[in-house]
Amino acid sequence: MSNGLYRNKGFGFTCAIPAGWVLRSDEMNSRPGEDEAIGQSSDSHAAAGSRVLLAAFSRPPEAAGQEVNSSILIAAESVSAYPGLKEAVQYFDPLTEVAKAQGFSVDEEPYEVEMGTKKLVRSDYHKDVGTRVMRQSTLAFVARGYAVSITVIAGTDDEVEGLLDGLTFAASGK
Repeated sequence: MSNGLYRNKGFGFTCAIPAGWVLRSDEMNSRPGEDEAIGQSSDSHAAAGSRVLLAAFSRPPEAAGQEVNSSILIAAESVSAYPGLKEAVQYFDPLTEVAKAQGFSVDEEPYEVEMGTKKLVRSDYHKDVGTRVMRQSTLAFVARGYAVSITVIAGTDDEVEGLLDGLTFAASGK
C-alpha cells in the first residue's frame, strides 16, 4: 500500500483506494505476516491456504452510517481448497452459495470480462438492507495456484463501477 494504491506484483494488478478509507486487512487475517507470501512467490505457497490481501472500507465497519459502508475486499484462496477447480467460473458456485446465505440475490450470473490485459469472470449481486440496497460485484481469476477474488460493495451501480475503475492489470512478463 502506497499513496492510496494497493499493488500486488505477484498477481500483476493494482487497486486504487479512495482517500480517507479505512484499511482493515490485518484485522481480517488470522496469520499475520503471510501477505507477502501469497501471490508474491512460487506456486509452492499454494498450501498456505487463504488470505485477505486487501480489506478497505469507506468507514470503520463498526461505525454506524446512513449509507452503505462501501468496501473493497481482495482475497486469495488456494485452489486445493476447491477440488477440481481449474477455471475462475467454477469458483462462483461456492461464492454464490455464500452470497445467498448472506441474503444476497444474483443480478448477473458469472460472465467473462476483460480488464486491461486480464480476462476475469464477474458476477453481480444485491441485497435489500432496510430502505437501502447493497450492491456487490465480484471478479475472480485463477493464477499461481490461487483463486483470487476482488469484491466491491457499494450503494449504487455507479459507485460499484467507480471502485472497479480503480483496478488495473499489468501486462504479463511471461
